[in-house]
Amino acid sequence: MKSLLLILIPFLGAILSALWPSNRTRPLFLPVFALAHTLLAFWFLTRPPGFDPAAWLAFDPLARAILPGVSLLFLACAVYAVSYLRLHPQDNRVFVAALLLVLGLLSAGHQARHLGILWIATEAVTLAAVPLIHFLGTPRAFEATWKYLLVGGTGIALSLLGSICLGYASLHGGGSGDITFTALLEHGPLLSKVWVLAAWVLLLVGYGTKMGLAPMHTWKPDAYGEAPCVVGALLSGGVTSCAFLALLRAYHISVAAGEAAYVCRLLLFMGLLSMATASLFMVGQRDMKRMLAYSSVEHMGILVLGLGLGSSALFGTLLHVVNNGLTKGVLFLSAGNIHRAYHSKSTEQVSGAMQRVPLSGTLFFLGFLAITGSPPFGPFISEFLILNGAFRSGRMVVGALFLILLLIVFIGMGATVLKIVQGRPSIAARKTSYRDTVLSGAPILALLVLVLLIGVILPAPLAALINDAVRYLEGQP
Repeated sequence: MKSLLLILIPFLGAILSALWPSNRTRPLFLPVFALAHTLLAFWFLTRPPGFDPAAWLAFDPLARAILPGVSLLFLACAVYAVSYLRLHPQDNRVFVAALLLVLGLLSAGHQARHLGILWIATEAVTLAAVPLIHFLGTPRAFEATWKYLLVGGTGIALSLLGSICLGYASLHGGGSGDITFTALLEHGPLLSKVWVLAAWVLLLVGYGTKMGLAPMHTWKPDAYGEAPCVVGALLSGGVTSCAFLALLRAYHISVAAGEAAYVCRLLLFMGLLSMATASLFMVGQRDMKRMLAYSSVEHMGILVLGLGLGSSALFGTLLHVVNNGLTKGVLFLSAGNIHRAYHSKSTEQVSGAMQRVPLSGTLFFLGFLAITGSPPFGPFISEFLILNGAFRSGRMVVGALFLILLLIVFIGMGATVLKIVQGRPSIAARKTSYRDTVLSGAPILALLVLVLLIGVILPAPLAALINDAVRYLEGQP
């Protein structure tokens, strides 16, 4: 039960920060507790805590492969948030406490091995993120918060219904209705096929809404566009990773029940639909934060498509979860710096970012190259592995469509990014007081170095973790 510390430490930080009297020093709780969480997560990789298959919470192979990357992203965001909150004099008590609460809940969601615990953690993350999205207090932020809450709440309700259906699948298959993953996997072949298929559709739509899959993505452009950049990074790289892991677990059970063919066909359709939707809205996009939201829709599509390809692309899919999270951190945090320098998100006012904020402008451009799958960055490796999986499995049409949609996204996103980073900044932009600082630039640079490292030399420990997760999903010892 040592892995419970990954949940309890952020919760403790949230309580202490809520009680701390100083608005000026309270943000320091973020990097302190984030560092403790990251060190503990990586220590557990070297000395894994005991894994009881019957436990409701455990640091199992899937959690080990994904949670450390989320912890690294949160650490970078926590360091960045210190400088961010210095520029916002309003009370930050709720903001700091909610951020740490989100980290604890994400840790619980990643380690959940019971459908009920998983649902509770995911729903709690939705509620904890509400004050974060609304932090700036603008009318558009208020509207985005309500849209996030209503659409996300609908998705969570559907995922609850899907969890209940899996319980019925167990009961009708002669089981006891136990909805722990261990029990469901053990009774997989005996589960009622009708209830398994109903559960899969509901869980895909429910957790797909949380991920931002098209057509359930309608909350995403508004929420990402109006939330603080540090919140956008965590939503895009952390919360979506937890929702995808929930989908992975549902996929695991459905395959164990013998429904792999139906499940994979639906995943392939949803993946291509999300990529196509994102590519259409990204062409001609003038708001850089909404552009990043549609990029997230695209990459959720890539993850679902990779999962739909099955065993041939599982390694690349899990690797892409890590790459997407780290790269989105680069993009959202650097976009936040550019936004503050120009007091605008629109390409009509933002140009010449490489001159106005050289570090942030350069990192934003490199982040664009990384997220669109350009070598030598990590996403190139994971997307190539997914594409290779499509061709190896004989799905030539899927592979061709995947390449075409990647090209459209590169062109559409590239046109917007080049408008932002090239040219000369306006006179009004040159007069603003914001400048790149160590606290606002170093965390972004660190994330980019990690993305580059994964692309150039895939670290053997990371490859081993992903291979363990793949074997677990395939039912191998």
